[in-house]
Amino acid sequence: MLSATVRVAGDLDVAEECAQEAYVSALQAWTRDGVPERPGAWLTTAARNHALDRLRREVTLRRKLPLLVEPATVDPHDPADLDWPDAAVPDDRLRLVFTCCHPTLAPEARVALTLRLVCGVPTPDVARAFLVSEPTMAARITRAKKKISAARIPYRVPGRAELPERLDSVLTAVHLLFSTGHTAGEGDALVREELCDRAVHLARTLAALLPEQAETRGLLGLLLLTDARRATRTDEQGRLLLLADQDRTRWDQRAILEGLTMTAGALASGPPGRFTLQAAIAGVHAMAPSLEQTDWPRVVHLYDRLLAVWNTPVVALNRAAAVAFADGPAAALPLLDELATDPRLADYPYLPATRVDLLRRLGDAAGAAQSYRRAMELTANAAERAFLEQRLAEVSRAAGL
Repeated sequence: MLSATVRVAGDLDVAEECAQEAYVSALQAWTRDGVPERPGAWLTTAARNHALDRLRREVTLRRKLPLLVEPATVDPHDPADLDWPDAAVPDDRLRLVFTCCHPTLAPEARVALTLRLVCGVPTPDVARAFLVSEPTMAARITRAKKKISAARIPYRVPGRAELPERLDSVLTAVHLLFSTGHTAGEGDALVREELCDRAVHLARTLAALLPEQAETRGLLGLLLLTDARRATRTDEQGRLLLLADQDRTRWDQRAILEGLTMTAGALASGPPGRFTLQAAIAGVHAMAPSLEQTDWPRVVHLYDRLLAVWNTPVVALNRAAAVAFADGPAAALPLLDELATDPRLADYPYLPATRVDLLRRLGDAAGAAQSYRRAMELTANAAERAFLEQRLAEVSRAAGL
């Protein structure tokens, strides 16, 4: 609905307001007349009509709102002009993603704005994705909107020749959308399936739209290989299952085959980017018969290559976890000690959670209990908290605490 309305309004804020007005109209009309046969179409039409009314009432709006469609080519009085020639991007939501990822904005601002406004990801989840506080992220999104207004950035659906310069931000947004669904930041369920499905759909559309761009195939491969485990990540009671405890015979083999095919094609296209390398890592896990039989030295090697092109503390943490399996937990502890000094990981729950695993394997029950408590302080997802509480009780008994 937002994507359809912004075509008329030309401004995301105005489109959001028109969508809210459509909801109000629906509450009044549907209470009186009943719910229509196609409520989604009713709402979209109502929102577009509200936007069109604004344009007709306020002739000067074109000069005041930077996201307005270009007045030289769009006549708000002519219904035939309300649909843009969007052949370059065939998917409504993906069109809006590309539109939001304007190169004038800072890369992180593009992605944050896209996640919040286009993908509906709550601000706290967007903040977690960027390892910043919620107020910091809210301020960042507000500044991005203000820059759009102050700089009078002409937001429009980019042509095909403009897509590559926006692609990295678009891929990042889709990847983070999947990540917020793969492990929900808060709530009772571990997975928000609708976000995962939406991200996979967008990644598949991107790979079809820009097949010459290896990273589109790399991202699709990564999401398919990761999502193939979805059904086995919790038990029948919704309790978290670690990779070692998952029934690998229930992994989605069709998704794995497609994911491996996409990844192989991306790897064969030249020096791999960050999404292709992550897909290669996911592929190693997908092909391993068990956790113990995983090719951990190869995983470490791939993380080394990933760090060379995408040096982030989260990648370094994941590499440390792989080192613990390849060379033993004692070899990984100094790596975690170094990462603990990085302020970006100060409130990242998977840092103490990773330390917990190493300390348990080294027999340090008291140290593991302390790390479990820290991880629980930082975890808002109910399924993850329940898992941590159970493990804390186990190590506390072992330590006599």
